[in-house]
Amino acid sequence: QLQASGGGLVQAGGSLTLSCAFSGRTFLMHTMGWFRQAPGKEREFVGAFVWSGRYTSFADSVKGRFTISRDNAKNTVYLQMNSLKPEDTAVYYCAARQGPIATITSGYPYWGQGTEVTVSS
Repeated sequence: QLQASGGGLVQAGGSLTLSCAFSGRTFLMHTMGWFRQAPGKEREFVGAFVWSGRYTSFADSVKGRFTISRDNAKNTVYLQMNSLKPEDTAVYYCAARQGPIATITSGYPYWGQGTEVTVSS
């Protein structure tokens, strides 16, 4: 199970950290991904993190502004979002898969519920 949290309202230029806590069959969580879905748009890849190798990948739209980190003891992955822009407004989802990083939603069989992020201008 995946549980995302940390969304909220923030002004443009501000920062926000999302959390994704997971439980259950953690051996399935080789790669943790973050996606987002803005109103009227398709869900899109934001970034992903390979648990064992600490390898990360980010969408060009967030590269240099977003980072991913983890807390092994808490089985939690974090999405640190800096220099937020109004176009970052979306519902953010965390997801997991056994294989390497994938950037498409169909590559992830395990999903948490979304957490809403609103960036005001």
